[in-house]
Amino acid sequence: MSRKIISTSNAPAAIGVYSQAVRVGDTVYCSGQIGLDPASGQLLEGFEAQTVRVFENLKAVAEAADGTLAQVVRVTLYLTDLANFGKVNEIMARYFTEPYPARAAVGVKELPRGALVEADAILFLG
Repeated sequence: MSRKIISTSNAPAAIGVYSQAVRVGDTVYCSGQIGLDPASGQLLEGFEAQTVRVFENLKAVAEAADGTLAQVVRVTLYLTDLANFGKVNEIMARYFTEPYPARAAVGVKELPRGALVEADAILFLG
């Protein structure tokens, strides 16, 4: 199987040595997204705004791979404060419907650029 690099200007450009996503066969592996505005490259203020932007960024990458968030099979969340767990659930409910993807939520000390939340995803397009 060949690898196809997925890239879109509707999500922030990679800020390191990685691709926004890589498609192998019918599976798309999306890199972690933080709450960066793709137009300005600036981190949004506050947990809710950052979390919404994270899912908008993942949505844009999924669409660039000819998919949708409905095809996400796995999400990993990284939170600098696990007290925000309930809020992230509320926001995720705006982007995902049943059957929900598998998910893990991990408490971390810090994230790039001082972000409060990051998420990555795996899509199955088959």
